[in-house]
Amino acid sequence: MERIYQSNDMILLLDNYLPESRSLHESFEKAGYDCPVVVINDDGFLPENAISAYGFFLGDFQHAPNGLGRPRYFNEIKVLDYWEISGNNKGGKVSDLSRERGKIFYAEPLHKRLVKVVDWYDERGVVRSSDHYNRYGAIYARTVFNAKGQRVNKSYFSAGGQEIIVENYVTGDIILNDGEEVKFFRTKTDFVLYLFTKAGFRQSRIFYNSLSTPFLVSQKLTAAEKRDVLFWQERSRDDIPGNMQIIFSGQASRTAKVMVQNRRAYDKLAALGANKDMMRKLGFIYSFEKENHGQRKALICTNSDNIEQCETIVARLPEMHFYIAALTEMSPKLLKMEAYDNVSLYPNVKMDILDGLFLACDYYFDINHSIEIVSAVRRAFLHNHLIFAFRETAHNLDYVADEHIYAAADADAMLADVKAVLDEACLLKEHVKKQHRAALAEKADAYLQF
Repeated sequence: MERIYQSNDMILLLDNYLPESRSLHESFEKAGYDCPVVVINDDGFLPENAISAYGFFLGDFQHAPNGLGRPRYFNEIKVLDYWEISGNNKGGKVSDLSRERGKIFYAEPLHKRLVKVVDWYDERGVVRSSDHYNRYGAIYARTVFNAKGQRVNKSYFSAGGQEIIVENYVTGDIILNDGEEVKFFRTKTDFVLYLFTKAGFRQSRIFYNSLSTPFLVSQKLTAAEKRDVLFWQERSRDDIPGNMQIIFSGQASRTAKVMVQNRRAYDKLAALGANKDMMRKLGFIYSFEKENHGQRKALICTNSDNIEQCETIVARLPEMHFYIAALTEMSPKLLKMEAYDNVSLYPNVKMDILDGLFLACDYYFDINHSIEIVSAVRRAFLHNHLIFAFRETAHNLDYVADEHIYAAADADAMLADVKAVLDEACLLKEHVKKQHRAALAEKADAYLQF
């Protein structure tokens, strides 16, 4: 049985449930809103209080016969006899002797090794199908690929295992088995509009975060006045997107305002001549884990021994203790850093230990090359670490004040600023506030003004 949601005056319509989408959802909740949240492209791991546009028609998976009632661990997928399942903190695979038969992709956070997707290969090593698992450990969808590894269609299954939805990636149409009726939709927009009808959302005010399907849904609905709002979450670009130009020119059928949630994107849009009367900056209401107490402890998270100016920084800041953590083994080059009295190394760090380091430290140095691990910069921001970064190594500038970003060749400037903050507690508070402003940290009342 599908769940029916009562119509409210407003609805939050999200294209995907990415980190920015989650931050917007949480900001609405912290501001006191209690409205339906609809996510169009569901990855199977949505929170309980979000509605999946596809999952709306699939039923309750909590007690599905092919599920576990919880996320499925990587070695719990079903394979043929004598096939082997192996994995690490990045992903897993299925092998038949020396032949790789499948690849396992995890849900975030990766270290928990919870299955989100399993790709299955043919004899030539080409992916031919993908099984999509949800947070109840059930296969809720399957994507089929052609002999070239190109997507053909995706089937969605009910909690009882019946095929309910088929999306054709070649033609773009969607077929829905809705009870005794078979519905045919030429576009995803038409499919979502049907969901709006079934759920009673057609008259609701729409707050949305994408100029693709969510914008098109808003465009196709009628309203006596323009009340919808676009929350723009993309990074800065060199042009104003075409659909956004429709909004700024006043030609959108329902959208009245654009809230830009990235300061650099706002500045770029303004420089490109965007309509400032219809646009304003609006960040997120963050839940900070702790205050910054000025502890002279700094954290670096890395899976590489290529840490820019690491030894220079450690040697010239003897009053600060550096905790360097990695999810993997550490190379001899990095292990040598433990010769410094103010360095502690954590190779193969356990998550509970890493959680403790985020709580214990009040500074974060985003100076490692290669990929970012454990969303470290965002986590450091949410723990009110004062973050310093090199421009060449920075992984997420959204959470770093411009004044704390330096050229790698100018480590002296970084070190001088760190020393100044260490010497004066009032400077520390001032710099943390700069960081909050850079990330557009908002109070609840900011979300009550549109």
